[in-house]
Amino acid sequence: MTKVLPDSAIQRKNVLNNPFALEYIQKEVGINGLNFEGGYKYTTDQLASFFEVSPKTIRRYVSEYSFELGENGYEVLTGNRLKMFKNMFDMDINVPRKTTNFGVFNFKALLNLGMLLAESERARLLRSLILDIVIDVVNKKAGGSTKYINQRDEDYLIALYAGENYRKDFVNALKSYVAMGNFKYATYTNKIYKSIFKEHAGEYRQILNLNKEENVRDTMYSEVLTAISMYETGLTYEMKKESEKLSRKLTPKEVDQIFKNFESSPAWKPPIELARRKMASRDYGLREKTHLELISYITPLNKDDFERFLGEKSAELSKRIEQYQSVFKRLKDK
Repeated sequence: MTKVLPDSAIQRKNVLNNPFALEYIQKEVGINGLNFEGGYKYTTDQLASFFEVSPKTIRRYVSEYSFELGENGYEVLTGNRLKMFKNMFDMDINVPRKTTNFGVFNFKALLNLGMLLAESERARLLRSLILDIVIDVVNKKAGGSTKYINQRDEDYLIALYAGENYRKDFVNALKSYVAMGNFKYATYTNKIYKSIFKEHAGEYRQILNLNKEENVRDTMYSEVLTAISMYETGLTYEMKKESEKLSRKLTPKEVDQIFKNFESSPAWKPPIELARRKMASRDYGLREKTHLELISYITPLNKDDFERFLGEKSAELSKRIEQYQSVFKRLKDK
C-alpha cells in the first residue's frame, strides 16, 4: 500500500511520534528558528518563506488542521509570554504592537505542516526526505532488517517460552484425541491463525517475505504469541474433555465444531482485538508491511512503541536473544 503523508494521518503520527527519526530529520533539515523557552519556534511568515507559499496559505492549513497541529506543538502566545517573545525577537519578527495573540510552530509542528502542504514543492521534497530518513533509521536501529524487530521487545522472551509449552501440549492433544493423519497439525494451526489475525500461515509468510526455513512464530509480537497460546491451551482442554467423554478419538467434523464453539466465545474478543491491533499497527509502522485483512485495526504508534522496539533497552534484549538462540531451538525441537 502506497503511503502518502498528506493523505495518511496515521503515517504522519508515526513519523512525529518517532523520537529517533525526529532527531535525524532535524539535523538534516537544519532550519534556524527563534530560541524561546528552551526550544526553537517558527512564525507563520518564516514558514511561508521556507515553504515558498503565502502566509494566507499557512493560516488556512492552521485553521483546517488546528487540532492535529496543536497536538504537535503549534500554539498561540498571549499575555506575558507574547510580550516576552516580542521583546526578545522584535528585530526578527513583524508583530504589530496591538497584537494580543500570535501563533508559533515548534519543529514537530513545522514537519507536521510540511507533511500536509499540497501547494509547496519544497514541502513535497521534505516529505520524500522524511520517509527516506524514517525507513533508514528504523532499519539501522533494528540491525539492518525489521523482519525480527518483534524480538527486541522485552516481553517477547516470556511469550515465546510460555508459548512453546502450550504448543507442545496442543500438538500432543491433536495426536492423542483427533482421528486424522498428520495433515491435522497444519490444518488446525492454520485455523487458529485465521481466527486470530485473518491470515493462514502461507499468507503471513508472503506478506513478511519469509522463506520455507523461517518459522512464522519467530516474527510474531508477544501479544500475538499470547493470543495463540490462549487458543492452543483452551482447545487442548476442550478436545481432551470431549474425547474422554466419548471414550474415543474425535472426527475432524467434531473438532471443527469444538473450534467453532470455542472461537465464538465473547471472552476471546478483547485479547484477539488487541493482537490484531498490535500486529497491524506495528507491521505498518515498523516493517512497512500491510495486512489487508487488518487495515481497520491500524492505529498510530506512540513514543513508547518506538522506545520498546528501537530504544537502548530493546537493543540489549536482542543481544540476549542471540546468546540464548540455541536454548530456544532445543525447546522447539522437544
